[in-house]
Amino acid sequence: MKRHDSMGRTRLCLLIAAALASGGALAQSTTGSIAGQVPAGMGDTVTIQGSTGLQREVPVDSHGRYVATQLPLGTYTVTLKRAGAVVQTRDDVSLRVGAATDVSFAGAAAQNLSGVNVTANALPPIDVTGVDSRTVITAEQLRKLPLGFSAEAVAQLAPGAAGNTGGFTTATGGSLVSFGGAGANENAYYINGFNTTDPLKSEGGITLPYGSIEQEEVYTGGYSAQYGRSDGGVINMVGKRGTNEWHFGGQASWEPASARAGQTTLYYGNGLPTTAGQVEKYGDLYDARGEGNYWVTTYDAYLGGPLVKDRLFFFASGEIAKQQGHTLGAVTATAPYTDYRYDMPKWYAKLDWNINDSNILELTGASSKREYSADTYRYDYQDFQRGDLFGHAANTKTGGNLWTAKYTGYLTDDLTLTALYGKMHTTAYSEVAGYDPGLVYIGSPDQQNPALNGGTPRYTNQTVDTITSPGRGNRTTNLRLSLEYKLGDHTLTAGIDNLTAAALKQGSISSGPGYSWTYQHTDNPHNPLNTGLGVGATADYPNGADGYYVTRDVDYALNNVRTTEHAQFVEDNWQVTDRLLLSLGLRDDQFTNYNAAGKAYIKQRNQWAPRLGFAWDVNGDASFKVYGNAGRYFLASPLEPALSAGSAELSTTQYFTYGGIAADGTPTGLTAMSGPVSANSNFGQLPDPKTVVAKDLKAMYQDEYMLGFSKMLGTDWVYGAKATRRILRSSIDDFCDLDAIVAKAAQLGITLGPDNNGCHLINAGTGNTFIVTDDAGRLREVPMTRQELGFPKMKRNYYALDLFLEHPFDGRWYGRFDYTFSRSYGNTEGMTQSDVQSDGPQESADWDNGPIMLWSNGDQGNDHRHQFKAFGYYQLTPEWLVSGTLRLVSGQPKVCLGLYPGNVDPAGYGSSYHFCDGQPTPPGSTGRLPWQRQLDLGVQYAPDFAAHRLAFHLDVFNVLDAQEVVNIYPSYYRDSSGSPNPLYGTARVTQAPRYARLSVTYDY
Repeated sequence: MKRHDSMGRTRLCLLIAAALASGGALAQSTTGSIAGQVPAGMGDTVTIQGSTGLQREVPVDSHGRYVATQLPLGTYTVTLKRAGAVVQTRDDVSLRVGAATDVSFAGAAAQNLSGVNVTANALPPIDVTGVDSRTVITAEQLRKLPLGFSAEAVAQLAPGAAGNTGGFTTATGGSLVSFGGAGANENAYYINGFNTTDPLKSEGGITLPYGSIEQEEVYTGGYSAQYGRSDGGVINMVGKRGTNEWHFGGQASWEPASARAGQTTLYYGNGLPTTAGQVEKYGDLYDARGEGNYWVTTYDAYLGGPLVKDRLFFFASGEIAKQQGHTLGAVTATAPYTDYRYDMPKWYAKLDWNINDSNILELTGASSKREYSADTYRYDYQDFQRGDLFGHAANTKTGGNLWTAKYTGYLTDDLTLTALYGKMHTTAYSEVAGYDPGLVYIGSPDQQNPALNGGTPRYTNQTVDTITSPGRGNRTTNLRLSLEYKLGDHTLTAGIDNLTAAALKQGSISSGPGYSWTYQHTDNPHNPLNTGLGVGATADYPNGADGYYVTRDVDYALNNVRTTEHAQFVEDNWQVTDRLLLSLGLRDDQFTNYNAAGKAYIKQRNQWAPRLGFAWDVNGDASFKVYGNAGRYFLASPLEPALSAGSAELSTTQYFTYGGIAADGTPTGLTAMSGPVSANSNFGQLPDPKTVVAKDLKAMYQDEYMLGFSKMLGTDWVYGAKATRRILRSSIDDFCDLDAIVAKAAQLGITLGPDNNGCHLINAGTGNTFIVTDDAGRLREVPMTRQELGFPKMKRNYYALDLFLEHPFDGRWYGRFDYTFSRSYGNTEGMTQSDVQSDGPQESADWDNGPIMLWSNGDQGNDHRHQFKAFGYYQLTPEWLVSGTLRLVSGQPKVCLGLYPGNVDPAGYGSSYHFCDGQPTPPGSTGRLPWQRQLDLGVQYAPDFAAHRLAFHLDVFNVLDAQEVVNIYPSYYRDSSGSPNPLYGTARVTQAPRYARLSVTYDY
């Protein structure tokens, strides 16, 4: 027994070292490792031959150990030799990303341990080398589970991960995921080690075709110092590669419209609208969206194999998805019926060149795009009949391509060099079919005075209020260098991680003649429309007694901006004893953001991020692991804020009453109620870069602490728990109360000039020093305390307890069950504000002024107190398999935003304050939305006559057709006058209805 324990401890140390060297304790790894034990005198070298053509020979040391690290994922043959003669061979050894596979020659067979072996013949599923929190889904599991064809659908299997509640999507349509209380755009995306995160708004990134994913890792915390720029989660996709055997196959899937349930009809949730004639025509009906429907087809094909045996390998795949259907919008829409089509092509290609046994070169190309076109029609909501063609929606093309090159050099048995460089180009093209620059856009024609239009809204055929540049897009480059050296019990790593991103011709301009008209109505014509902007009551002006008015809106902002994000890191993974591992890392990030003139307006340096982790193999046999992690994570500002803070943006509104309406919908008989006003003082002037951000602006960063354990339960189960605590230490948002700065400057004897910026990027919830221009054109400093700004302390706290029970696949079935209790609370959600559907990073209404932050502390919009998840599959017979996933998620808090007591609008922001009916309404105080229930089931049939290469699949999603409300209209009033908003409480986002997917796959 003592001898057996000694052997177990020796193998344990060996596997931990191998896993560390291969990246087992590191996020975004793309490789694995093989290690093992050899009895004394049995052999002196081990040869590893991969299906990818790679061959390495490593020595057996004096203790009978060998390790081969940084191996590409694939299948290997491991051969023990003595004096060049073959002693034993192990075949079909498969690797798992970031883990060590034990191939020891003391036992009878090789074992894939994802960590450390318990006995010579058992398969322990606990990876005792990991100090992070992650979920790995393999290609085999992707084939078996009923999942949507997206990286985000896979990511929601991870404990604590939840779909965002704001309805935010990636540029190509994927639904963003919120991890651990963070905003849905605080995540990072990777493909084969390259950062594909959207640089503009951090909303997702380029992803692989579903059938090209070899393994997908979802990190929810605790990753190493080698990686950063995320305080939410990380979605890391490792693509497939060619081998020495040719393989090909494909898939065809169909989601028929006839098998899709209709969406629930929406009704006004807070009384009835006051628009003349609307109630008589439609009653309380708001949106009969169930009249819409669509179908989806997806076709995939792949081919992979050797171009030169053992040296050069090729893999390529393509995916073509098409969605076509129609939607029906609100009864107030001019043309609510839309016939649309999405085309969503993807491709992936990989070239692997084993230059020799010590040098590997990998080339990767990938693309993910989405194209949209649509026709809009009028609609008769009384007879539920489509009307005449109204126009054509903008044709859009989004997504992009990436290319990367990665070199791995095994310089010695202990020294490995890796280098990766890549580029990503994305587009955001938008063109209005049949666009007429001579037509003005008429907004909200249903709000026109019926006494002036004969009861029928008037408008032009202009369908868009703004247009964009055809060259709009983003560019990203990423360079990573890493040198790894194994020194005794230490695995030392040092390197750089540099990223540069640029936004090109981003922004928009008003369509037609350069402005648009928007009709509006107030139920309180004797109340000022916007006290903050100095707009009075309509009744004080001709033709305004009944509350009807119109605004002339002007927008112009087209700019190029860029950012550089450099980092250096060092890390020591130290095997202190045969049971205790320490991971000690330090990262330094430097962020620089440049404005439209190419001048730096944000410079952030010396951002030290320590990462400390441990893993303790309690029993020394990988049956019980205790682990923990503490780390700091910095986020750079995305490019989007620079389009306003660092550019010459023009965005003004001018208020009028009117005495007539022309046949084309334009107002006549105008009386100006104001000059051009701008809530954020955007009057088209490029500000001095020093004046758009607070002095010494700190980057957004978060501290995270984790402590957990995993333990075997008998021989077939694993259970465990993990506690997580996240504290946001610093946040950036825009502050737009120029009057407050003017007042403080006056106290200091400073008179501001006319060209000061209306909004500044600040550190939220703390004191800030503003750089302003005085009336002599000189730059002056205006320091303001948190109390002078009217702010509470910034707070975003998250804590969670995760419990899991897992049954590893035993040849018959696999299952995993997770429960998460958590709370996300404070006065900021981060870079999104999901409860009001604000996804502009660092540009939400929060922190714009002091009044808007009163009573802002409470449960945040992504707070889900309880989550239960279960997924798995059962192999009934060699031909039949059934599978399922279940998610039960408690609803997030409701929100009610209104006016200060007495219907006061102190900052000119309308119904945006935490008061309703004169009472404080902090987030979470008005109740919660219902639980979300999602049950997905699947069945597969792979007939014997086709050698199980042909398979038929039926997946049904949301079997119970639970269409619970996920997001509601939060504004209690329609405007600053206190007019009730009939849409308050009405659903804006609900669960997708039930649908079915039929698929046929073939793999050879």
